[in-house]
Amino acid sequence: MKSLTEYIARSLVEHPDEVDVREFRRGNQVTLELQVAKDDMGRVIGRNGRVVNSIRTLLRVAAERDGLQVTLDVAEP
Repeated sequence: MKSLTEYIARSLVEHPDEVDVREFRRGNQVTLELQVAKDDMGRVIGRNGRVVNSIRTLLRVAAERDGLQVTLDVAEP
């Protein structure tokens, strides 16, 4: 999950070296925290949150194959 999130985020942003994803696991629950440069927040969130919601959907589908539940949070820089 972490590598998929990093791949998607790095392909969207202007500063891919500043993408940081932290993964927290608790049983079958996975929480991912995404941090990007302040200038790239708009690119990751998108208009009305469409981009970040699309990323969340992709992660949910990938996690379901492994029997996991995933949550993605975008952290303020």
